[in-house]
Amino acid sequence: MSEFQQLHKQIGQFKPWQLTAFSAALTERMLPNFMLFARLIEFGDAQQVRRIMDGVWDNLSGGAKMNFEVQLDHIEANMPSLDEYDMYGAMPALDAVVALYSTLVCILEQDPAEAINIADLSRESVATFIEVNEADPQLSDAELMRFISTHDLMQDEDAFQEDVFIKLSAQDQPNPQFIQMLRSFSMNEGVSNIGISDSEE
Repeated sequence: MSEFQQLHKQIGQFKPWQLTAFSAALTERMLPNFMLFARLIEFGDAQQVRRIMDGVWDNLSGGAKMNFEVQLDHIEANMPSLDEYDMYGAMPALDAVVALYSTLVCILEQDPAEAINIADLSRESVATFIEVNEADPQLSDAELMRFISTHDLMQDEDAFQEDVFIKLSAQDQPNPQFIQMLRSFSMNEGVSNIGISDSEE
């Protein structure tokens, strides 16, 4: 069993709040991919997406409750169509919004499969970025897989997921201080899982 398969198995044993927190952490780290796309292409409602993400963290902290069922439609409205936007940037943007959608489903249904899907989606997003932007097209399939798995971005992704898992495993119950720490950690100083930032500086 690979390390990643082992992580899947362990995520399946999380409490509902841990599943949500794991999902939120990975989604938060992916979010700059959507924010940058939304700003550059003038697509969707980035503020609305940010508010919904904030609502997830507030929910984890025991703060104001948001009607997440209603928010699912709002998230869907912010999913860029890859048919309409035939450019690479639409792909990680879509992945980020899909991850947020899955996070809400995770809250509503308390299903470990949603958290595991987000973990897979984030890794796939990184793998696609590496293949499209950095890999030599002449590489064989085996060479490409090795190039992706040993790339710094993929190493960072795996380390991040493991760090989040370890932090959550050591925390029996959520409290506002822990959730704030996890949120700050996941924001990663504004740098996403594929190494981009929505900073306008």
